[in-house]
Amino acid sequence: MKQYFLSAVLLGLLVGCNNSQNKAESSTMSDSTSTVTADSVSGLPERSRFQKDVDGKKNDLYVLTNSKGMKVAITNYGGRIVSILVPDKTGKLVDVNLGHSSIDDYLANESFFGTLVGRYGNRIGKGEFKLDGKTYKLATNNGPNSLHGGKKGFNAKMWDATPAGNNVLKLHYTSPDGEENYPGTLNVDVTYTLTDDNGIRIDYQATTDKATVVNLTNHAYFNLNGEGSGSVADHLVEIKADRYTPVDATLIPTGELAKVDGTPFDLRKPVAIGDRQDSDDQQMKNGGGFDHNFVLNGGQTAEPRVIATVTSPKTGISMDVLTTEPGVQFYGGNFLNGKRTGKAGKPYEKRNAFCLETQHFPDSPNQPKFPTTVLKPGETYKTTTEYRFSVK
Repeated sequence: MKQYFLSAVLLGLLVGCNNSQNKAESSTMSDSTSTVTADSVSGLPERSRFQKDVDGKKNDLYVLTNSKGMKVAITNYGGRIVSILVPDKTGKLVDVNLGHSSIDDYLANESFFGTLVGRYGNRIGKGEFKLDGKTYKLATNNGPNSLHGGKKGFNAKMWDATPAGNNVLKLHYTSPDGEENYPGTLNVDVTYTLTDDNGIRIDYQATTDKATVVNLTNHAYFNLNGEGSGSVADHLVEIKADRYTPVDATLIPTGELAKVDGTPFDLRKPVAIGDRQDSDDQQMKNGGGFDHNFVLNGGQTAEPRVIATVTSPKTGISMDVLTTEPGVQFYGGNFLNGKRTGKAGKPYEKRNAFCLETQHFPDSPNQPKFPTTVLKPGETYKTTTEYRFSVK
């Protein structure tokens, strides 16, 4: 606290000066660790606009930095990524992550922007599943189905945050037995690490005291031209998947693992998103564009591997997605409707972003041929995903 006070005094003395070294230490941190506060870094939301009690806990904004100048802002509420500042081909920092500039905006406009998703990411058909002979009824918050953990999933929870140096933030949440009608007390730990090769690594770990189902992911919305800059139709996307899971009209998988050959879902070579998303293919009509799970080649792996790459021809920013997961949901922002205004003060319109949500497959608890999402006592759920940025 003393160090934070001294930093504040120095800041006052240096008003009007362009001092790039001006930093303040987070008041939530011990003397042995430090981080950059958001209100001292150009291009990031003000930290003070996130410092508010939510559900009886103190919310804050934490900024991770690396040696390359990249910056990532994360808040407790939903454990969500608020901003991702990466250099473009000219060296200018660009915020490529959709989000809001204050905690009040997130609370007033509940969304999945940048958030952690659980207890079960994606959809569960008809809002129910059977486990050990018992049927569990879930909230149906997406037509007839349950989506992203229910009416108040992990995206709407306050996570305990522990910074660990300039580039690591550890988050914890305990989901009680019966929350959103899922069985078992689930202890979840998520670690965000900003690497020196401009990667945002997300390590997930969870344990339970009763058999349950778990499917955790992050729901960052990306625009590599910069958030608030309009359509992502020009972005080139490549996904290493020979198959995908077709869906019905409510976006629940049919159970088939269909080949991508000869379909708009063949993204094994770079393709402009806009060249495929308005196809007359029935599957594309069902999703209103891309909103499908891709079955990643190689299945679940022990170590993360590159499974997708997206590049902006305009900024030169390229993003590799690495994961240990067997699937990824490629979503083209079809349901953005201009009702939410972003950090740049511009509304987020339809298809102004894309998501690559690493995961087990949707509706796995009801699909015996899909990789299981059941977690039992004594087992540890572990997955890793990384979003790695570069310039091409």
